[in-house]
Amino acid sequence: MKAAILEKINSPLTVGDVALTELSFGQVLVKVLVSGICGAQLQEIAGNKNNAKYIPHLLGHEGCGLVEDVGVGVTKVKKGDKVVMHWRKGDGIESDFPTYIFKGKTMRSGKITTFSEYSIVSENRITSVPQDISNEFCALLGCGMSTALGVVENEADLKIGESVMVVGLGGLGANLINAASIRRAYPIIGVDIHDNKKEICESLKGHLFINCKKESIKDVLNEKFGVKNVDIIIDTSGNKKSIEETIPLLSGSGRYILIGQLAPGESVELSNAEHLFNGEGKVIKATQGGKFSPSVDIPRYVKLYKAGILKIDNIITHRMKLDQINDAIDLVRKGQAGRIIINI
Repeated sequence: MKAAILEKINSPLTVGDVALTELSFGQVLVKVLVSGICGAQLQEIAGNKNNAKYIPHLLGHEGCGLVEDVGVGVTKVKKGDKVVMHWRKGDGIESDFPTYIFKGKTMRSGKITTFSEYSIVSENRITSVPQDISNEFCALLGCGMSTALGVVENEADLKIGESVMVVGLGGLGANLINAASIRRAYPIIGVDIHDNKKEICESLKGHLFINCKKESIKDVLNEKFGVKNVDIIIDTSGNKKSIEETIPLLSGSGRYILIGQLAPGESVELSNAEHLFNGEGKVIKATQGGKFSPSVDIPRYVKLYKAGILKIDNIITHRMKLDQINDAIDLVRKGQAGRIIINI
């Protein structure tokens, strides 16, 4: 089969031939239909996920596919089932790490990977969905959309009419703008360093876009809305400077959610930190996927999709093929895309 392999840190992926091995206990063979690209893959390519010692290996952790075969012990899915492929653990067996054959040698890989024509996946990393649900919607449920909805619902506990700022409007940021709009936040502010993200922000019903490279976030908020602070700030950038600039903008009972990961060894400094003690108490916390629970949440999100409440309009900006994976990754790295879908 064809797959995209990380062979060397900070280098393009190799699109080459990889052979499958026999399924072991709790593993499922999935024919991958589509995959999204997440910022986490950029961090893996850079070696920032403590993964350098495991290369070569496969990548990708949000996708949609069809079950091709099941290993011993698997009861959650059967051949022919359509599934969401997700990195968060759901119901089912936590299998061992799968192995593949690459260049004549055994290669271990993650319990969920999606940049390949087929993938050996742990049973607890897939969830069945109806056959008529959009492949692209299913892929977004694997990480981008589910993380955004989970952060807004579980971590931020967003109340109707509270203000939300999303820092970094890549694929995840676009999903967060969408999720905040569904929950009737006001105003919804998108922050990025690329002007092309303004169109994405506005198309998803964001109320204000700020290019933080050209403007002071604090000054624009005051001028446009007469707002001095924000109830919920969600950072997807992992950028030290933007985190230091936006934490002081939290309201007295504000919640600051860190999704983006700082570079290893990097620190954040809060100047004049006495503002943290204003109001009822501010919260700063990191999140792991917004506490998204695949087995519980995916059926709920599918119902909202069928009802026309949960949409993916304007979130996906590019559709590309597996042999274009490095071009797609470059678009994400340069901030020129929302969510990119790879048609496998």
